[in-house]
Amino acid sequence: MPELIPSSLLIQIINFLVLLFILNIILYRPIRGILNKRKEEMDSTSGITDEWKRKIEKYSNEIEENIDSTRKQGLKERLGLRDNGLAAEKELLQNAYSQVEESLGKAKNEIKEKINNARVSLQREMESFSNELAEKILGRSL
Repeated sequence: MPELIPSSLLIQIINFLVLLFILNIILYRPIRGILNKRKEEMDSTSGITDEWKRKIEKYSNEIEENIDSTRKQGLKERLGLRDNGLAAEKELLQNAYSQVEESLGKAKNEIKEKINNARVSLQREMESFSNELAEKILGRSL
């Protein structure tokens, strides 16, 4: 019986090695090949994903820069339009003030002229009234 154990042990070891060899050829190599292909595909997909993330980030940054530059340009244009509007308003106000001053000057001149005419007219009338009054008081003509 002691001889059977070593020979059966040897047979079992050989059987195990043969089984291990067959399993390696039939099962383990294809599974490792599939796992390697899957890893390569995952790495490739990961690389593509990283590339797309970089592109998205790049385009996002470009869009943000364009938005910022557009905002700045819009602000400059708005300020320019506001300044133009203020200048136009100032010019219109100056024109209105000058027209008002001109109208006031004309009105003052007309009023002065009418006052002078009224004074002259009143002066003439005052002379004739004073003569009439003196004639009535004295009772004779002057």
